[in-house]
Amino acid sequence: MSQFQLYFDLGLEHILDMAGFDHIVFIIILCAIYLVRDWKRILILVTAFTIGHTFTLALATLKVITVDTKLVEFLIPLTIFITAITNLFHKDSSIKPKRTNLNYYLAVFFGLVHGLGFSNNLRSLLGKEETIVTQLISFNIGIEIGQIAIVLLFLLSSFIFVDLLSVGRRDWKMIISSAGGGIAVMLMLQNKFW
Repeated sequence: MSQFQLYFDLGLEHILDMAGFDHIVFIIILCAIYLVRDWKRILILVTAFTIGHTFTLALATLKVITVDTKLVEFLIPLTIFITAITNLFHKDSSIKPKRTNLNYYLAVFFGLVHGLGFSNNLRSLLGKEETIVTQLISFNIGIEIGQIAIVLLFLLSSFIFVDLLSVGRRDWKMIISSAGGGIAVMLMLQNKFW
């Protein structure tokens, strides 16, 4: 198995692993205000998250920055909670084409937080390798592919419930965001750093 394939698989497993379901919940909550017709915007949103994730993952893996793991484990569900709350107060009419909305900035910023979460594991896997460029690129491509798979499943669910079963768009957003916010609160309580 090539080094690229090894780290690609690791990134894919990292994002799709149900033991670390916080990533899955975050991606779903991030996409909750969008519908199938918004698929291009969602892909940009998910890529913005990956860019932030890649940046801090690289810095933390190289030990340029260090953050207490317990703090990061608390901040990750906090990002989910903030995104869910933002969704609850988001007006559907404010999603306008060709206009950058708050979710893109949240995706990049929260990607920075999430990138810190896996850095210790990646650092231990890399050992004493001199360069980590190939590993980081392949790992993050795996993450991006995994996120796209989650988005596709979410969009399929959205299409079934909103377009076929006529669940109101507002109701769909409220249900998904409320459920994700509730999960985030439970995770924050489990990961208190104080």
